[in-house]
Amino acid sequence: MIANLLRKFSSIYKKVVPFNAATDKLLRIDFTASNKILTGEIFEHTEKFTAYIATQLLNADAVYGIGGYNESRTVYSRSKHFDSADGTEPRRVHLGIDIWGAAGTPVFAPIGGMVHSFAYNDHFGDYGATIILLHQLDGMPFYTLYGHLSLKDISVLKEGQYINIGEEFGHFGLPEENGHWPPHLHFQVIEDMQLHKGDYPGVCKFSEREKYLANCPDPDLMLNMMQHAKQQS
Repeated sequence: MIANLLRKFSSIYKKVVPFNAATDKLLRIDFTASNKILTGEIFEHTEKFTAYIATQLLNADAVYGIGGYNESRTVYSRSKHFDSADGTEPRRVHLGIDIWGAAGTPVFAPIGGMVHSFAYNDHFGDYGATIILLHQLDGMPFYTLYGHLSLKDISVLKEGQYINIGEEFGHFGLPEENGHWPPHLHFQVIEDMQLHKGDYPGVCKFSEREKYLANCPDPDLMLNMMQHAKQQS
């Protein structure tokens, strides 16, 4: 099982973002219906949403916001990208962890890997610039996905290119290049890409939750950041 494999190698992972637990504050941000402050009037408008995130971080004196794995989120109603084609069940369950911070924040490889694929998923609410790396531990392949990056990051890549452990290869993108979201990184671990290239669902239907969670284990097994997060006040 991929989660057990990730736990086995927990001591080797490098930081995905430049976070120092000894000095940097980390704020857990809630995107569920229980957050009564974050209304549609805010999250449906990228500028207001960006200002909301910035204010939350400023008020908490936090370098980053974090959260979201296996979280049922109201904010996905902001985009038709998360609606089903037949108009039935929308996608609302988040399969990665988001790290919210300043545009341009560097992104590093937690372990060495090969560039599997990359793409510009340019729909409102989508990933924007996206990079997927292929890794191997104990002979078992798996993937990490980095969404909402800068366009310049994918302009210099080639499939099959090797990215060293700890190497800087991405940056938080601006809203106009990251799918029209406040600047952040969507980090996701995937066991089986199921023939996807440059993209993989980061949000699923509630009815498909268990299937997707089995294929996408908790990214904090690699990030090791959630233990340092403080709740929103």
